[in-house]
Amino acid sequence: MSSHGHLLRLALTLFFLALGGAGGALADLARLPMPWLLGSLAVTAVAVGTLRAPPLAAYRFPQEIRAAFVALIGVMIGTQVTPELFRDLATLPYTLVALALFVVLAHAGNTLIFQRIGGYDRATAFYSGTPGGLMESIAFGEGAGADVRLLTMQQFLRIILVITLVPTAVSIWTGGPVGSAAGVVPGAELGPVEVQDLAVIVAAAAAGLWIARFIHLPAAQIMGPLLLSAVLTLTGRVDLHLPFWLIATAQAVIGVGLGMRFAGVTARMVGRCLWLSILSVAFMLALGSALAMALWQLTGMGLLQLLLSFAPGGVTEMSVIALGLSASPALVSLHHVLRILMTVAELSVASRLLGLRGPEAREEAD
Repeated sequence: MSSHGHLLRLALTLFFLALGGAGGALADLARLPMPWLLGSLAVTAVAVGTLRAPPLAAYRFPQEIRAAFVALIGVMIGTQVTPELFRDLATLPYTLVALALFVVLAHAGNTLIFQRIGGYDRATAFYSGTPGGLMESIAFGEGAGADVRLLTMQQFLRIILVITLVPTAVSIWTGGPVGSAAGVVPGAELGPVEVQDLAVIVAAAAAGLWIARFIHLPAAQIMGPLLLSAVLTLTGRVDLHLPFWLIATAQAVIGVGLGMRFAGVTARMVGRCLWLSILSVAFMLALGSALAMALWQLTGMGLLQLLLSFAPGGVTEMSVIALGLSASPALVSLHHVLRILMTVAELSVASRLLGLRGPEAREEAD
């Protein structure tokens, strides 16, 4: 890439980051749920969906920037790991059975929705209906002859609808704004963060990300820093709490990255996919809520953290929401990683049984 191309890419990146920050700030002023994440996502999606400038056609938001801020979120979640978390892990066998049931029923129900109601062909409906494993579903679906454009849009809309609807539903349920919009600032009670503490936080994020990629850990961008910061926190010798401005910035960057997925998408395509996604997501949220309620009665775990654990968004996005709602983010993150692994395993088995085999799945999970 020429120096002109590098400068143009840098300028566009700074533009979208500033735009996303402005969207987050406006959503925060409006006291919307999860404002920095959803506000930045909304304004970015509108911008890339309406702007038709030639430089945008070849532009891709730098994934290394997203990875860096996802790693910081991982560090923040790791600081929430306490000895009490291990008490909740005693109920893991129950939630594993419920998660496996959720994955199988959600995938089967979604496939019927996309095939019978949406009119998708068999392969497109099957791979559009997975309740996780975005990149794996796309990789398998492409090899099986699915319509990759429809499949990709349905999977992205699944994540976006879930992370939009869940905080909104929680806000309605509690009768007021949630997260930062309600003045809940994780770590604010611990005081300001010094420069040397920020250096330790960045080092932990970088080291955790490198280790996770080296050992091929699932959802490496968030799980590596999470696990490393959890170990450091449990020693009692290291304090890695992040300042709110850094948490808000990380959420805005993640929102911009999601909003960029709408580049080149037509209104007709969105319209066709959106109503099917609403049906699919409503079905999965209802199914997840039923299982969460049953586990709540059986195990006594917190209902909110169970509801978040069964909401089929992306690992990073649902972890951010759990962090914003102070709902045991480490436990929620664990359940979402397990959901992704179960989905990929179920997808591999089911695709062979149905004669819809694709190429080997990629390592990166949604």
